[in-house]
Amino acid sequence: MRQPLIVGNWKMNGSLAANQDLLHAVNLGLAQSTCQVAVCVPAPYLQQVQALCQGTALMLGAQDVSAHEHGAFTGEISAAMLRDFGVRFAIAGHSERRQFHGETDAAVATKAQRALAAGITPIVCVGETLAEREAGQTHAVVKRQLAAVIHANGHCISEIVVAYEPVWAIGTGKTATPEQAQEVHALLRTQLSAATSQPERVALLYGGSMNASNAASLLVQADIDGGLIGGAALKAADFLTIISAASH
Repeated sequence: MRQPLIVGNWKMNGSLAANQDLLHAVNLGLAQSTCQVAVCVPAPYLQQVQALCQGTALMLGAQDVSAHEHGAFTGEISAAMLRDFGVRFAIAGHSERRQFHGETDAAVATKAQRALAAGITPIVCVGETLAEREAGQTHAVVKRQLAAVIHANGHCISEIVVAYEPVWAIGTGKTATPEQAQEVHALLRTQLSAATSQPERVALLYGGSMNASNAASLLVQADIDGGLIGGAALKAADFLTIISAASH
């Protein structure tokens, strides 16, 4: 059985003082947790959060990773640099990166490849827009997005984490029903089963506005192994409620 994984994605939020207060509260509440917990923080805070995670059960993650290994790529952060800070996870292909930074399926696949080569677990995000869902294209879209990563990473595919984040449910207050989320997660599990002999090793996270009130109903679904948490990860009480739901 896969150990549940809850990952906080702070997005472009935080400050030195706020981070310290938040993680102090989270770490105090982790004593009763039986799931894995990570926070993906803005790059300027990697060093601070690395120090705050030392000696705790909390793991450090990055919100992005460069598709390049090194060189003249101003503003980019390589997987090797992330590894220097003890980063365990790196998000690849978040819908906001795809939408606002033009990241393609191929670019996301390369980013996952770079992370894996550095010993970092990529959290590969897939998901459809509202227009795609209403057009009945949900399955085709998420399968295409994941297929690119499978094609580029071959036998290493069992080392990734996949997050299903319906774009229409991110930051909108809307959430896929547990049944809608489970349907897509089951589809992804089937796709992974065709690509690796160890599909059970791949954690599938739900990333569409999981919060303290809906986490329990989502996390009981057969193929939902955890969550990629946005806004609720910035509030210690809410984040701990989600972690508690995943620990039962």
